[in-house]
Amino acid sequence: MGTQQEKDELYAMDISDAVWESAPGGPEDERVEIAHLPGGAVAMRNSKDPETVLRYTEAEWRAFVLGARDGEFDIM
Repeated sequence: MGTQQEKDELYAMDISDAVWESAPGGPEDERVEIAHLPGGAVAMRNSKDPETVLRYTEAEWRAFVLGARDGEFDIM
């Protein structure tokens, strides 16, 4: 997916002013939140642990979303 250089740059990016969004519904006290970053990248965190942030390149995020749409993560 992303090169090591892309990942390094993504994790070096200051995202302190990122706008975090969560899907409506679900438990109020714990939600997955995402923030759209420059270049199509996305950051993701758990609202209960906002200091731990995962970051995905555009290609990684696109692959995840397409996999989710195709049911790759469905529990049988």
